[in-house]
Amino acid sequence: MVLPMSRTTRLVPDLPLLRRGRRQVAAADDDSGPAVPAHFLCPISLELMKDPVTAPTGITYDRESVEGWLARGRATCPVTGAPVRLGDLVPNHATRRVIQDWCVANQAERVPTPKVPVAEADAADVLAAVSAAARRGDAAKCGEVAAKARALGKESDRNRRCLLAAGAAHKLSSAFRDLAGEPVEGAGAAVSGALGKILAALTVFFPLDDESRRCIASPASLKTLVSVLSHGDLAARASAAVVLRELASSADRPTVETISRTPGACEALLTLVRSPVSPQATKAALVTAYYLATASDRAAARLASLGAVPVFAELLVDADKGTSEKALAVLDGVLCADAGLEAARAHALVVPVLVKKMFRVSDMATEFAVSALWRLCRGAPDAAAACRADALRVGAFQKLLLLLQVGCGGLTKDRASELLKLLNGSRASVECIETADFKGLKRPF
Repeated sequence: MVLPMSRTTRLVPDLPLLRRGRRQVAAADDDSGPAVPAHFLCPISLELMKDPVTAPTGITYDRESVEGWLARGRATCPVTGAPVRLGDLVPNHATRRVIQDWCVANQAERVPTPKVPVAEADAADVLAAVSAAARRGDAAKCGEVAAKARALGKESDRNRRCLLAAGAAHKLSSAFRDLAGEPVEGAGAAVSGALGKILAALTVFFPLDDESRRCIASPASLKTLVSVLSHGDLAARASAAVVLRELASSADRPTVETISRTPGACEALLTLVRSPVSPQATKAALVTAYYLATASDRAAARLASLGAVPVFAELLVDADKGTSEKALAVLDGVLCADAGLEAARAHALVVPVLVKKMFRVSDMATEFAVSALWRLCRGAPDAAAACRADALRVGAFQKLLLLLQVGCGGLTKDRASELLKLLNGSRASVECIETADFKGLKRPF
C-alpha cells in the first residue's frame, strides 16, 4: 500500500496488462474449430508453434517458450531433462511450413514466417557502430544505427536479451552523453534527430543499470535531455519523458534533486502535461514530477509557482485511472509547499475534484486524495475554514464516514479521522449539497 508523501514512496509507472495471446486457431473450447494436430503444439505452452526450433534431444518447441525456459536458468530439455544450451536450438523450417500449410487449409490465421534472431556478434557490431559514430560526432550515422538497435530489440524478447547482454543500455547512454552539448534548439537537425532516436532506443532496454543511469544523469546529459523534452519533435519529447521517468524512479535522492535543479526541468514537465503529446508521455511527466516534488521542497515550490495546481486540477476532471493516480500524487506533493497550498485554496476546482476522486478511482487514489484534502483543511484559520466549507458542500463528510466504515489503514485512516473532526466543527454553518459532479461547475480557465 502506498503511503502519501513518504520520501521513500515509489509511484510505480503503469505495468503492462498481462493479456492472453491470440490463438492462431479456434479456441480450445470451441467445438466448431478444427482440431490442431498434437505435434503442432509446443510441449511447454501447449499452443500452436509460431517459430519451431529443435533441441539436440530431437524435441521441437516454440522458440519463445523454450528460450524463456532457458532464460530462467533451466539449462535442460523440458521433456527429456538432457542438457540444452541456447546456441543448440536449430530452426525447424519443415515443421513451420507444414503448420503454415495446415492453417491455410483449415482457414485458420496463418503463422507468419519468423525473422532470423540477431546473433551475438551482430548485436555487438551494431552497438559498436553506435559508440564509434557518437565518438566521431557523426550524429546522422549514430541516429541511424540507434534506430536499427531499437528495431532489433523490439522484434523479439530474445533479440532484446541479446542486445542487453552486449551492453545496449550502456552503449546508448554513452552515445547520448557524447552527443550532448549545445541545446537542441540550437543544434542541427542531424544532432536533434539522433538524440531522439537514441532516447527511443533506450526505452526498449529498461531498466537501466547503474552505469547507464550515471551517463544520463551527468549535468551535460540532463541539460540536453531537458532540452529535448522542451524542444524536440513529438516522438523525441515522448521518449525523453519516459527516459526521465526511468531515471527519477530508480535513482537515489541526490540524483533526483540534481534533476530538479536542472534549468527548465520543471517547466518542461508541466508543459508536457498542459499540452500533451501522448498519454504515455503525460503519465511519465506526472511520475517524474511526483519524484521531484517529494524529494525536494524547492521543486514542489517551483512547480506551484509555475501554475501546476490549476493544470493538475483540470487534468483530474476527466482523467482515467492511471492518470488520476499520478496527478493526485503529484498534487499532494506540490501541496507540501506553501505556494502550492495557497494556489490550491484559491482554486475553485481543487476541493470538489479531490472529493470526487476519493472513491471513484482506486485505493492509491483514495490515499492521495485524502492526504491532499487533509493538507488543505488544516493550518491557517481563514483559508482552511473556506476549504472545509467547500468540502462539506460537496459531500466530503459523508464520503469520509463511508471510507472509515469500508476500511482503510495506516496514515490514510488517521488523516480521514482528523478530517472528520475538522469538518464536524463546521457542519452547523454549511449546507451540504451532497454532490461532487462537475456538470454545473464553471472552470476557471
